[in-house]
Amino acid sequence: MKIVKGITEIQAANVDDSYSTESVAVKMASSSYSSTPCAACKFLRRKCVAGCIFAPYFPPEEPHKFANVHKIFGASNVSKLLNEIQPHQREDAVNSLAYEAEARLKDPVYGCVGAISVLQRQVLHLQKELDATNADLFRYTNNEMPHAFSAIPETGELMDQTIPHQRSSQYGRRTSHRGASRNYDSGFPLPYAYPWNCDPSGNSPKGDGESSM
Repeated sequence: MKIVKGITEIQAANVDDSYSTESVAVKMASSSYSSTPCAACKFLRRKCVAGCIFAPYFPPEEPHKFANVHKIFGASNVSKLLNEIQPHQREDAVNSLAYEAEARLKDPVYGCVGAISVLQRQVLHLQKELDATNADLFRYTNNEMPHAFSAIPETGELMDQTIPHQRSSQYGRRTSHRGASRNYDSGFPLPYAYPWNCDPSGNSPKGDGESSM
């Protein structure tokens, strides 16, 4: 009886293990089935496995991106290119391929070269405008400088104008009939009388701006 009971327990344990294994397998299958494949695998109608080379760069929300790249370059060539370069370079490579593919579809003759030519012509046009503006500015500056120099008097003329004025301010005195000297250049009255404006007796002469006491 003990032997039969032990065999029954072992069979029950095996059944439980099989159920648990099947449940895990079902969960894994359901999870893999529920995960959305990348745009490349969906376009190629294949299973998107873990570690797919296209999955990080062709999300399912952008199906046209891979469609354009596949139409111009081919999926096998793109996969080979991505495997040959470093992982940190793959995103830039995919973006470049997508841009070139879209440009080739829009312009089958020139592709992205046509866009580059348009940009180069724009750069040349803007460079010519910049050169013309700089030339006009240079001419305007040179035309203004002679007028500025002509407005400034020469050194000799400036000295001829300033020296007589200085001489007249320094020596602009005349002697009156009483021997007193007066300064006609100053517009302000002096607060005191000059000592040499007195007569020989020592008294200030009358009529020189001071009233006699």
